[in-house]
Amino acid sequence: MFGKETYIRRRAELKKLVGNGVILLFGNNEAPANYPANAYSPFRQDSSFLYFFGQHRDGLVGVIDVDNDTETLIGDDIDIEDIVWFGSVDSVSNLASQVGVAKSGPMKELKSICNEALRLHRKVHFLPPYRFDTMIQIMDLLGTHPSQQREAASLELIKAVVKMRSTKEAQEVEAIERACEVGYQMHTKAMLTAKPGVTERFVGGIVDGTARSLASKVSFATIFSQHGEIMHGCPSAAPLEAGRLALCDAGCELDDYCSDHTRTYPVTGKFTQRQLDIYKIVEECHDYALKVARPGVRWYDVHMDICRLMTERLKELGLMKGDTEEAVRAGAHAMFLPHGLGHMMGMDVHDMEGLGQQYVGFDEETQPSTQFGTNCLRLGRRLEENFVVTDEPGIYFIPALIDDWRSKGHCEEYLNFELLDTYKDFGGIRIEDDLLITKDGCRFLGKNRIPYHPADVEEFMAK
Repeated sequence: MFGKETYIRRRAELKKLVGNGVILLFGNNEAPANYPANAYSPFRQDSSFLYFFGQHRDGLVGVIDVDNDTETLIGDDIDIEDIVWFGSVDSVSNLASQVGVAKSGPMKELKSICNEALRLHRKVHFLPPYRFDTMIQIMDLLGTHPSQQREAASLELIKAVVKMRSTKEAQEVEAIERACEVGYQMHTKAMLTAKPGVTERFVGGIVDGTARSLASKVSFATIFSQHGEIMHGCPSAAPLEAGRLALCDAGCELDDYCSDHTRTYPVTGKFTQRQLDIYKIVEECHDYALKVARPGVRWYDVHMDICRLMTERLKELGLMKGDTEEAVRAGAHAMFLPHGLGHMMGMDVHDMEGLGQQYVGFDEETQPSTQFGTNCLRLGRRLEENFVVTDEPGIYFIPALIDDWRSKGHCEEYLNFELLDTYKDFGGIRIEDDLLITKDGCRFLGKNRIPYHPADVEEFMAK
């Protein structure tokens, strides 16, 4: 938690941006894993609630009355039975004062606040809910059915939150840097553990355990697999095989902020020439983004430039053919890159994605694409100073996708399906880093760089 002045300042700015009405910011409740007393651990607070109210306890709601310039932290104090099992915690009134909120009240008071606002026909602002208990609570408070709540969520509040959370404060950047340092430990331990005969699950467990021991948790479910062509491949019980590539996409959450890196490396510690040919293309695309990312540049344009660069290099290997511009316009590159170049990152690993990607990653100038592959680009808008974004190009050989496009003749004028068939056992390669957009460019986040240049990878794994 930052100092109380941070939260006072943020709430004051939020009032200016929203303009009027009553703002409800719901904190999260404990989420049972398989029965009420066995909750998922560790508890994760809602990010927007954290951003404005800073408290990690479950069962809280922040209320901001814009018109009357008042703020209230709503929640019930825990009883003696909870204290017996979980220990003493601060009262809700103490939690409120710690973040500069003058008023507090029990949860039953929230119903009275909402009833009075509705009676006076005042606008009640809330963000799109993503947990079902919050949806039920909103229905009880406002009478809005869960099926209608995403549409009923306040656009004014969404845009205000996106505007504020997109640009990272210096203390937020420092928190992300600390998370990236743990990310370095997670990935380098995985690289040194990955050997023939070791299971994917064992390496994944090392990655997760490092996050839990040095931070609070992983920022998303760890991806570690020899089948790098599966975008979200969970660690399996399969032993690592000599000659295969292992892809590790993992990050941690520390002090409420995330890291997110991906590395791909040979199980034996030495690339084959065929692996190196593909890896160098991904490496070049990754480094191109570093050269051109700066304020004012559209991330959509960087993504498309990388698609062109990738197409040119794959043509040199004989995997693609034809005119590059026409191939990219037709979406042929998505055979190899069926996702976007990167996404916003911060308190959420896909920062604020729950608020609606069209508001977070896009704007009136740049709208999401409907084309396969490019429709998975989560960020297209112009970059601004102090944005934090991921740079994660990849090349994948997905047997089912190869067969599907070949059977339909899709983009056959740009793809060499005969040669593609020989790559069905290849897997996939992705390289991902977290970037801070600076005044005149960008820089890596984290003091230590996880090895990714081929010679550096081989040298490190030889240890």
